[in-house]
Amino acid sequence: MSVIRPEAPQGEATPPTYIRVLREVRRLAILAFPISVSLAAASLIGVVDTIMIAPLGTVPLAAVSLTMAAVMVFYSGLYGFVSAIGVRFAQVHGRGSDTELSATVRAGLIVAGVVGVLGAITMALLKGVMGEIGQPPEVVAALDGYWLAMSAMMIPFTLFYALKALFDAIDKPWVGVGLAFVAVALNVPANWVLIHGIGGWEGLGLLGAGLASLLSEAVSLALALLIWRRAKMMRAARVPAPRVPGEIGVQVREGGVIAAGYVGEGGAYAVVGLMMGWFGAAALAANQIVGSVAAVLYMVPLGVSVAVSIRVAQAIGADELERLVLIGKAGLLVIIGWMSLVMLALLLAGGAIARSLSDDPDVVTLAAGLFVIVALLQIADGVHGAMQGASRGMTDNRVPVMITLVCYWILALPIGYGLGFVFEMGPYGVWIGYGFGLALAAVLLTLRFFRRARV
Repeated sequence: MSVIRPEAPQGEATPPTYIRVLREVRRLAILAFPISVSLAAASLIGVVDTIMIAPLGTVPLAAVSLTMAAVMVFYSGLYGFVSAIGVRFAQVHGRGSDTELSATVRAGLIVAGVVGVLGAITMALLKGVMGEIGQPPEVVAALDGYWLAMSAMMIPFTLFYALKALFDAIDKPWVGVGLAFVAVALNVPANWVLIHGIGGWEGLGLLGAGLASLLSEAVSLALALLIWRRAKMMRAARVPAPRVPGEIGVQVREGGVIAAGYVGEGGAYAVVGLMMGWFGAAALAANQIVGSVAAVLYMVPLGVSVAVSIRVAQAIGADELERLVLIGKAGLLVIIGWMSLVMLALLLAGGAIARSLSDDPDVVTLAAGLFVIVALLQIADGVHGAMQGASRGMTDNRVPVMITLVCYWILALPIGYGLGFVFEMGPYGVWIGYGFGLALAAVLLTLRFFRRARV
């Protein structure tokens, strides 16, 4: 196995700092692009559900929004464990040990399988709570099978992304891209048949969308397992290897901390969704439109975050600590450039997107306004994600998690509630408060990473 090394050839002078940063930008972009594409493909499953469920009406669309608010919390926690697993893969790959990599992969799959099952069971059990927290009764009544299918999807989701983290860590990210698009390609016809029916069969409606997503993710997982067990390029990751003492414990401890941070973020986002429910079904539907589009666009900063964590972890594994600041600066350049383009696109096209996904005037008006607010938050959102990834790569998790939790729960949500309900700014006020906490977290995480990277 080989890790990209940025050092100048022997005998040459060290290039200026800006040249070294630009080289890191190139390497980071090469790694981040396929990771982002594969993550975007995964989020497209939610967009496909939104588009294909929209003709069923405002209530089914609102039911998807409510379900996805809960899914976001659980997927955030599960992805936290996957992130810790991926950092371990990258560190071991940086050291160049096949047996240690193989043992780490097996431990990672055990951790992913266990936490995926626990997540699925917990979410399924929480379905009955939705009617007790002020959500529209007609929306709660529509949940049923869709909620349970999306709960079950957590098991293949977690295992698949653990294997995808392996592909990314050993510099084979395009494998994950292909598998992610298999799921999207399968989800479209499966949705069409299971939601709307075929021939004389009327389909399953909202339940069909959940089953189609579950099926699509399961097929991608089966293919990923086949590649790991059979492909030549994966040979180093499956060689016979003794267990690394304490490896499962390390992944669980670090994954638990990262998961707490992700759950804090996802939970805050879910509370925003629940607040939308207090404004009615139209606000929930508008939030789902904006959230599904923003989720796809966010896959680039999430991909950059993953790529930054991998590059930092590889540098630490190879004992090249002088590269950390360069990688951090490269991450900021890439993410600020991309998010600036996203902000402009949302400002220009938000209203048109809203009109294309709903014919309810109230939903369209709310969604168009929310698109403007979300657009203005894009740069802060991207910087926050990139610096989180940099911290994860350094295994610096506890303080960044505390920063995230304080900014979202102590500041963002109370401010959002105050603006939305006390000052009667409605759904817009809730999102403005959320954005305040997001921006503060981005600034604090950036300062912490560069302070530690320069030590």
